[in-house]
Amino acid sequence: MLWTLRLLLPAKGRHAAERPTAPSAPAPISPWSRPWTAPASWEVREIFHDEHTRHLPAPQRERGYAAALARIGVDYDHPTMPLGSIVRRERVAA
Repeated sequence: MLWTLRLLLPAKGRHAAERPTAPSAPAPISPWSRPWTAPASWEVREIFHDEHTRHLPAPQRERGYAAALARIGVDYDHPTMPLGSIVRRERVAA
């Protein structure tokens, strides 16, 4: 019976409360822990399916999308030069 207690209980001097604990790394922050900040899908769908912009040429339609998205707080990075031209675009912190 004594040998079973020795198997179940820790050896002398090795108690769990006395063991030094290794410093643990902070838990990574989950992106799901904060509220959703992007626009809802129905808001964006309304902008891209707007009847007023369907008949416009592509550059004007893109500007309309950018203006509508700016109204709801979204920065829409649309091309401003004709296709085929080489433009270096840089992001600038606002």
